[in-house]
Amino acid sequence: MLGVTFGSVLWVASGFLLMVVLWRVGITMLRAVTMPTPAPPPPGEMRRVNMRFRCDVCGVELRLTMAPDEDPPPPKHCLEDMIIVAPTFE
Repeated sequence: MLGVTFGSVLWVASGFLLMVVLWRVGITMLRAVTMPTPAPPPPGEMRRVNMRFRCDVCGVELRLTMAPDEDPPPPKHCLEDMIIVAPTFE
């Protein structure tokens, strides 16, 4: 025979198996990266937001969690627009 042992066949088979696994993982990762972003929700549908506003006149604070768009206009309080407050770490 040519001196082929069971150990060398096992090394070649495991190397081929490892190559196939790495190939499939790489292709899966490339597909995940190239997927387009999902379409935005239709207009008028509520979106999740996390914004805090404060009234300059009386100091009342308001937390906004849902809005029809991602950047809603500030609400009014004491007939003035409220100012946006930087989010605190919770």
